[in-house]
Amino acid sequence: MHVSPKPLASYPWYLRPFFWNQRRKYGEVLQPGLLWGRSPKVFAAVALLYGALERRTSPLSPALRSLITVRVSQINHCSFCVDINTNTLHQRGVDWAKIEALPQWRGSEAFDDYERAVLAYTEAVTRTDTPVTDDLIADLRAYIDEDTLVELTGLIAFQNMSSKFNNALDVPPQGFCVSPPPPRDGGKSGQGG
Repeated sequence: MHVSPKPLASYPWYLRPFFWNQRRKYGEVLQPGLLWGRSPKVFAAVALLYGALERRTSPLSPALRSLITVRVSQINHCSFCVDINTNTLHQRGVDWAKIEALPQWRGSEAFDDYERAVLAYTEAVTRTDTPVTDDLIADLRAYIDEDTLVELTGLIAFQNMSSKFNNALDVPPQGFCVSPPPPRDGGKSGQGG
């Protein structure tokens, strides 16, 4: 990593419950948490935003949220994010065949029309060379209302921030799952997404 984590005892006391929760949930403290913790107020804001996006009452299902975070992570070449988010996606009931098809979702029958609309929008928001078009929005509106569209956009933007942060600081995977590597071209080759 380009920045080293500090010893746990050197972080402010009010961040330690976050680290305790990560250790309880994942079996260890997450490296990105230790890096964000170097800026405690920013860490707290990021953690609160993550909690709001991952709440149980979100209009986006847990599996769909994870599908989005994995795809953004693949496009942004974030090894840590692909690792942890793929593990979460599988824990949320998505089978490995569908997970492995994600980089080429356009050519796969594993995804329904709603997921395809969400993935097309996810890629348009994530990639700078693909505009968000009226057609993409119209496709989404067949499934979601404007409030949900705002939440969906927020989730995509959050995952872009997270994966770009981790990729820029060279945060390695922590071994949460054995997942297919992201395509070198971000999924643009052939029929890929």
